[in-house]
Amino acid sequence: MRFSVLGSGSRGNAVYIESGGSAILIDAGFSGKEMEKRLALIGRNLQSVAGICLTHEHNDHIKGAGVLSRRLKVPLYANYGTLASSEKTVGKVHGYREFETGDTFQIGDLQVRSFRISHDSADPVGFVISDRDCSLGYLTDTGKVSHLMESRLTGCSGLILEFNHNLDMLKNGPYPLPLQQRVRSSLGHLCNEDAADFLDRLLPAKKLRHVVLAHLSEQNNTPQLAVRAYQESKNNCPQVRGHVASQGAPTAIIEL
Repeated sequence: MRFSVLGSGSRGNAVYIESGGSAILIDAGFSGKEMEKRLALIGRNLQSVAGICLTHEHNDHIKGAGVLSRRLKVPLYANYGTLASSEKTVGKVHGYREFETGDTFQIGDLQVRSFRISHDSADPVGFVISDRDCSLGYLTDTGKVSHLMESRLTGCSGLILEFNHNLDMLKNGPYPLPLQQRVRSSLGHLCNEDAADFLDRLLPAKKLRHVVLAHLSEQNNTPQLAVRAYQESKNNCPQVRGHVASQGAPTAIIEL
C-alpha cells in the first residue's frame, strides 16, 4: 500500500491511497484543478481514482468532491449525516454509496472501515484502509480520543493523526475566546500533547512504521512544536518514521 497526504489544514484536506490496481481519495477539500496538480507532483493522476470517501461535511474536506465525482464518474462514500449536510456544496454527483458509521466496505482491492470520531459536524468518521498485507489509519478533526478509536487504529502499519495546535499558541494567538473554546472542546481538534499521548497508547503493538502529523494549524502551531511532541511520545520505538503534512504541498509517496 502507498499513500500521500495531498494537503492538510484548514484550507483543504485530501489523501491519496493505492494498492494493487485500486486507488481512492479520503476527502477532496481542494478544487479539481488543484487536486490534479498535486497528484501530478507525486507522479499520479486523477483517472486512477475509483472512489472518494468523506469524513465529514466541512468545506475544507469536500470542496472538490462534487466536481471530481462528476468528472471521474466515481461515487462518493459517506454516511447519511455527511451526505445530507454536504448536498448543497457538492451539488449533483455521479453517485452515492451510503454506509452506516462503523461499516466496512470494499473499493477494488481496498477495504475501508469507518469509525465514529468527535467533531462539530453531523456524523464525522475516521477510516482504516486495508489491503491483504497492511492497514492505514486516518484520524483528524476530532476533539477527543476514545477507546473505540484506539481499538480501530491499533495494529495499523501507517497512521495519519491530527496534531492541530499548541495550547500556549492557541491561548495567546489571534483567535477570539469563543473560537479558542471551540477548538479546545471535545468537538474541536486535538492538541499536540493529546495526540502524542494517544500515539503512546498505540505504540506497544509494534506494528506501526509511519506516522504523519496532520491538520497542523497555521496560526496556532508550528511543525517544530508538533514534531517535538511527537518525538517525546515515541521513546524506544526507533522503527517508527515521522512525517509532517503541510497545507501547501503533498507529502512524498509513503510505502507501507
